[in-house]
Amino acid sequence: MSILIHHFIARAAHRTPDASALIYKNNQYSYSALQARVESVASGLIKMGLAPAERVAIYLPKLPETVFGLFGAAQAGGVFVPVNPLLKPHQVAYILKDCNVRALITSADRVSLLADVLTESHDLRTLIIVGQPHAELPVLPTVNILTWDQAFPPSSDTATSPHRRIDSDMAAILYTSGSTGNPKGVVLSHRNLVAGAESVSEYLANRPDDRLLAVLPFSFDYGLSQMTTAFRVGASVVLMDYLLPRDVIRAIERYRITGVAAVPPLWNQLAQLDWPGSVSDTLRYITNSGGAMPKATTQKLRQTLPHTDIYLMYGLTEAFRSTYLPPEQVDIRPESMGKAIPNAEILVVREDGSECAPGEPGELVHRGALVAMGYWNDPEKTAERFKPCPSQLAEIPLTEIAVWSGDQVKKDAEGYLYFISRKDEMIKTSGYRVSPTEIEEVVYSSRLVNEVAAIGLTHPTIGQAILLVAAGDDNLDREAIIRYCQTELPNFMVPQAVEIRSSLPRNQNGKIDRKGLATEYKAIFLENTAL
Repeated sequence: MSILIHHFIARAAHRTPDASALIYKNNQYSYSALQARVESVASGLIKMGLAPAERVAIYLPKLPETVFGLFGAAQAGGVFVPVNPLLKPHQVAYILKDCNVRALITSADRVSLLADVLTESHDLRTLIIVGQPHAELPVLPTVNILTWDQAFPPSSDTATSPHRRIDSDMAAILYTSGSTGNPKGVVLSHRNLVAGAESVSEYLANRPDDRLLAVLPFSFDYGLSQMTTAFRVGASVVLMDYLLPRDVIRAIERYRITGVAAVPPLWNQLAQLDWPGSVSDTLRYITNSGGAMPKATTQKLRQTLPHTDIYLMYGLTEAFRSTYLPPEQVDIRPESMGKAIPNAEILVVREDGSECAPGEPGELVHRGALVAMGYWNDPEKTAERFKPCPSQLAEIPLTEIAVWSGDQVKKDAEGYLYFISRKDEMIKTSGYRVSPTEIEEVVYSSRLVNEVAAIGLTHPTIGQAILLVAAGDDNLDREAIIRYCQTELPNFMVPQAVEIRSSLPRNQNGKIDRKGLATEYKAIFLENTAL
């Protein structure tokens, strides 16, 4: 029997029906209660006429209904589309139209924000509202508008037969920022999601008594992973939308969290704070992905949390997760992104597909069960990223497709991988190719900044000049940063300018918005040279 992503909840409900599955503020849902809610949503969607593989978008903060909607759509035989709750109406409208969403689950306060754009979503047939509307609902002649209780009434009789699906069918579409233009919808199968949960929960050694804190958006594969890995082993998930980094630490202490996942900007902030000693009694591990963790941040967290394992990881939405560095290697090689996760193979190849020698930079290529199904309705961009596996034997007639990440990495003699840069983020200055990550690591090691981003911008004489955008306290000193760089970096890598900000902008997944910064400062060197 093939395993589908919603089977994780059903299996846990059968094994340990009373175990805690979901925690939101002061409310808890056992696995049996969670399964009942998921079945109710699945039954309601089918009764509304949801056909196999039709898309159900969930545009909500981290509420229990968000979880019920995601897994209920999967159980019904549909495809869930988690929409980042931070997106603006026009961005939401693009996603709804791009993947032809049939049903939208959102909150009462968001309906008024979407009023003008929902009329453009021509495939939308059902709008399900969580909470009581406080304003007049939009007039949508072709859309059936229901409250949550109307759509999914609590009932013991929810045994509507779901559409038949197999593990190679699509289960979700996650939208990820593109290098240009609108976001791309990464199509994931049930097999992708199940294989990812099995792989991650294996190397993290997740177990039923784990309690994972979900602070990242579920529209981000790394955030969604907190639920899938927990449900796979029958552990519990605490839902949280934080305002301040200190709120995260308070939640870890309050709920006795055993595992936390975050991206570098959040870890940089958390590393600067005081952590209560009681956290060490429960926090078994922390993980980082979505960018390289600065070595200085890793060292600070190691000092603050001496009994907590740190997993440094690398992933991309098109293949979910690719590598991890075991905790026992963090002090030995803190700048490494580790080796391939279970059930994946990672290759480092030249442009012609041949494998690189140790120490030679090349493109990271990921093959295995986690490779996504491509970009929704975009064969051109899919062909650029999803290409034949370079290691396939010629005698195998059918072509295996791998993800060519676009990331430049290198492998050492022991097989450990090291991130260099994105191809499109490499800085070409005075004839040299410069990794922004390398500059940022040096600046972080100075302990002069809290956050930093190195960006290559057009310069009339040297191709690109390096701008450093830094955030820190009120006494942050541009000249001190430059002097430190001059002592630690060759001349061609020293930033030509430093901009100071109170904080760095984020994209929808919490990563530093490098493209936004590049756009904001694009003329800075052209203006300076013209003076």
